This record gives sequence, C-alpha cells and structure tokens, in this order.
Amino acid sequence: MAKIKLTKTELKSQQDALKQYRRFLPTLQLKKQQLQMEIRNTNRLLEENKEALSEAYRLLSSSVAVFAEPELHRTLGESVKIRQIVTRTTNIAGVSVPVFEKLEFEPIRWDGFQTPYYYFDANTELQALLALRIKEKVIAEQHRLLSRELLTTTQRVNLFEKVKIPECQENIRTIRIYLSDMDTAAVARGKIAKRKVGEEALAS
Repeated sequence: MAKIKLTKTELKSQQDALKQYRRFLPTLQLKKQQLQMEIRNTNRLLEENKEALSEAYRLLSSSVAVFAEPELHRTLGESVKIRQIVTRTTNIAGVSVPVFEKLEFEPIRWDGFQTPYYYFDANTELQALLALRIKEKVIAEQHRLLSRELLTTTQRVNLFEKVKIPECQENIRTIRIYLSDMDTAAVARGKIAKRKVGEEALAS
C-alpha cells in the first residue's frame, strides 16, 4: 500500500475515490453476470450446432452411399464452392462479436439428363453441412471474445472488491484517527496554555 498523506485534503481525495469505486462496482458486477449468461448461451448454441452437424453428416452419408460411381463422389465435392461467408457484427454486453448469417455458394450448372436425381439432394445436404461447420466456427469465436472480456471484467470486479475499496476504507480510517488525535492534542495544548496564562496572571 502506498504511503498516504495524513491531511484533510487526502481524506477528501480518498472519500471521493471510495465513492467512485462503489458507484462503478455494481455496473461491473452486472456486466459480469451478463457475460456469464451469454457464454452459457454460446455453449448451448455450440451443443445444438454439434447435434445438427451429426444429423447433417448422417443425411449426407445416406445420400452418398447410393452413389455407384466414384466419379460422382469427386464431382459432388468439386461442384460445391463457397462464394462468400455472410456475417454481421452485434454488441453483446459491450463486446463486438460476429454473428453467422449464411453461406453463399457459386451457382452450379446442372445437366438434367446426365445428373442422377439423388445428386441434387446430396448437393443440398453438403451445402447445409458446410454452413453448419462455418457457423460453429463463428459461435466459437463469439465464445472466445466473450470469455476474454469476462476474464478482464472479473479481474476489475476483484480489484475493486478486494483491493481498491478496502484500501480506501483503511486509508480513511487511518487519516480520521490521525486527525482526531491531532485535534485532541491541540485542545490539550490549548488548555495547558490557558492554564499557564492564568497561573502567570495570578503570580503577577
């Protein structure tokens, strides 16, 4: 703890600092709660997306299983090309995070006569699977950013609760005791001086 000046000016400074810490602490605590809630929400979204991915893999595997020719497997993978990942940015508990919107794919030129009917379903399922995989990455990035902010906010809450506020309270107590002792000593000196003046007056 830094050495403090035992003055009325320092007492006022410590009281102002304590008031400021107490005013900001509830805001930080609320932000901490909001971040914890949002992190739980991203965990839920990741779990839901994981289940959706498992189902998407199952559907795609079922469709691809009917492909008799290996060439069709290769053609399917080559036909699905991502043109753009569309995201937006939103503010969650004071943190800017990305939100997945959609995937845009390059258009495919179909040959209706040469392409088997099940190829269309498999193509759609592959696009859905890719979208879920990208969405998972975006949600994971949300989780990372929110977790980082939660760590910073928790550190500030702990700093205020466990260091700054108790430090100010102790400084105020120390200064008040000192000033009170100085007032008491001043009164005592005044009484002694007054008594001496009285004694000297009687002696003369």
